Amino acid sequence: MANIVVVGTQWGDEGKGKVVDLLADRAQVVVRFQGGNNAGHTMVVEGRTFISHLIPSGILQNKACYIGNGVVVDPEVLLDEMESLRKMGVSVTPENLGISERAHLIMPFHKALDIARETARGAGKIGTTGRGIGPCYEDKAGRRGLRFVDLMDFETFSRQARQVCEEKNFVLTGYFQAPAVDADAMIRSFSDFAERLAPHVTDVSSALDRATAEGKTILFEGAQGTHLDIDHGTYPFVTSSNTVAGNVCAGCGVGPGSVHGVLGIVKAYTTRVGKGPFPTELHDEVGDRIQERGAEFGATTGRRRRCGWLDLVLLSASKRLNGLTGLAVTKLDVLTGLPEVKICTAYRLNGKEIQRFPANLTDLAACEPVYETWPGWEGDLSGVREFDRLPENARNYLRRLEELAGAPLKIVSVGPGRDETIVLENPLTNP
Repeated sequence: MANIVVVGTQWGDEGKGKVVDLLADRAQVVVRFQGGNNAGHTMVVEGRTFISHLIPSGILQNKACYIGNGVVVDPEVLLDEMESLRKMGVSVTPENLGISERAHLIMPFHKALDIARETARGAGKIGTTGRGIGPCYEDKAGRRGLRFVDLMDFETFSRQARQVCEEKNFVLTGYFQAPAVDADAMIRSFSDFAERLAPHVTDVSSALDRATAEGKTILFEGAQGTHLDIDHGTYPFVTSSNTVAGNVCAGCGVGPGSVHGVLGIVKAYTTRVGKGPFPTELHDEVGDRIQERGAEFGATTGRRRRCGWLDLVLLSASKRLNGLTGLAVTKLDVLTGLPEVKICTAYRLNGKEIQRFPANLTDLAACEPVYETWPGWEGDLSGVREFDRLPENARNYLRRLEELAGAPLKIVSVGPGRDETIVLENPLTNP
């Protein structure tokens, strides 16, 4: 048995969904440990595209899937996603999808506040998705949040929800001059949500403990990427939760001994959605070409992703923060046909070369990337299933990435489909 955490090593959108879907074949349990529906995992199976925002990717293989207590859940979005998957022939039942009774609920007033705040920031917008994730985590930390366990006692839930809604409406109308949230309509809708989701609500921590005792393999699935972590990311242009592997324990209710390895997902180049410094960003035809060939649009927002060369300063920080035991490189095929490819190995700041990722965003914005240039490669990679059959220049690029990152290469993705993958070593067998 080898329980593995799958994390993004950049700013999200690295292809975690595909990798989890691929690895789920050897796992019995898949659990999401943080974030909300501001994240999206895109999977392509037999030519069909599935996008999940809350439900773990393992649902496509009918694995036991859980939404951990560290996730904030919009019940309307979750129900829509469940129905969408069912229409595509994917089974979603209480037997294969459990929701932590301790997970917090995203309420309509959270979304209203999110939008009102972002609108008020004007040119200083952070780039929030407006889905209420941040305000929900705020209420969680402020001890006024509403959880699924509360929803199961609807009389108590209704009283608490009205009380919190009154406070939020005061801020919405008095400070932001935004419309108030209709508390009665909100409570009616949540009555329906409670009835439909009750069969899925469970004690996820205990379920995972039983799975471990039975010798089952667990995949822990993160959302976003390391450098969107609330503590370790490019604050304030971050998400509102801890995205690093260490949050698995708090976000699922398991002990550190339950984790046997951490697989870091890294795109063969770097992308970022929204605002914030991006040292290797390309503002030229190469960046446009990568964006177009990689179909770099956010799975949740549809926003165009900013594209740049692979940043090993960024990746090295992720290796340290997550304790990576392996790497999965995605979208290698997107770089095919470029005459040369570059790897950022250091930054130049105020005339000095540094290899650390600055916490100060003014410093980060002033950093100039120091590049190694490698020759590109040609040919269709989508049919390659063995590392040695990749073009020599592609192999050299990957081996240099592996050397600089200080973590072994386990998986290389050469196309969007589940089968368009080279598995050098399955991390569930050898973490």
